[in-house]
Amino acid sequence: MANIDMKVRRRSATPVSSTSSSAGPAAEVSKLVDIDLCIGCKACEVACKEWNELEVDETSNFGSYQSHEDLTANTWDLMRFAEVDLDNGDLAWLIRKDSCMHCDEPGCLLACPAPGAIVQYENGIVDFDQTKCIGCQLCIAGCPFDIPRFDSSSKKVYKCTMCADRVANSLEPACVKSCPTGAIRFGTKEEMTAYGETKVAKLQNRGFDEAMLYDPSGVGGLHMMYVVPRGEMLGDYGLPENPNVQATASFIGVMRNLRRVGSVAMWVGVIGGFLYWLRTGRRPLPAEGDAIAEAERLGQQREATEASGEQAVTSDDEPDPQDRR
Repeated sequence: MANIDMKVRRRSATPVSSTSSSAGPAAEVSKLVDIDLCIGCKACEVACKEWNELEVDETSNFGSYQSHEDLTANTWDLMRFAEVDLDNGDLAWLIRKDSCMHCDEPGCLLACPAPGAIVQYENGIVDFDQTKCIGCQLCIAGCPFDIPRFDSSSKKVYKCTMCADRVANSLEPACVKSCPTGAIRFGTKEEMTAYGETKVAKLQNRGFDEAMLYDPSGVGGLHMMYVVPRGEMLGDYGLPENPNVQATASFIGVMRNLRRVGSVAMWVGVIGGFLYWLRTGRRPLPAEGDAIAEAERLGQQREATEASGEQAVTSDDEPDPQDRR
């Protein structure tokens, strides 16, 4: 694979002008999961754990072929299994690789208030920088796919990074490398879209009339797409039909407007103080003679006050003339 550009497109809570690249846009990359070819072997889960050196999560038998009940801060990739009864009496076994979708308009990045904690590269990969994460968990609320997970011990949030370190060195993500059936593919977004559309046509010829390429426009498109054989059952696969970031964008827009109001108020105060200083100026220091005279005056005033107080005390102590008689 040719070298992949890792220029930064934008960072969370950072003006676009300070993050956007001056060069032309880099080629976008994408993973594509062909659910039709997936056998649920979990090799991708193991590869993700090993490459990213993630800790082992305790597992238990909860009546499913899944290894874990859900994603965690140490499990970024999870094979989900669902058994669904069909109208004709048959049973459908739905398998889906669940991990970060790397949205082109990432709700997590829009929601994050920590500068630089979430980074989106020009190629579409969305990465987290835990050294800048403040643990507010707003990225979790902003994700329409319920992907990021909070670690209560480190107070940080984690998710799949699409092995950005491997991609930067012209390597496939670990999950792609480990897949024994070729169900997980990696390349440019254009290549993966072409493959997906071709595969969907083949599935439809085989009788899967609702087969589809899952790449919703409400999040600007994905950099991890799916070929879904049963497109009429997205909910059973655990995929939202119309994910979007409008709610996140409106919330963040309100917060940004409030921040602008605060900034304007601060600068009004600074400018007003400066104008007042220009108008009144600094008070000049008194001349040495005037200062000495003022100090002597204050000293004499204090002595006079003390003397009057002593006289008042003396008069109170004198006996009444009638008492002398």
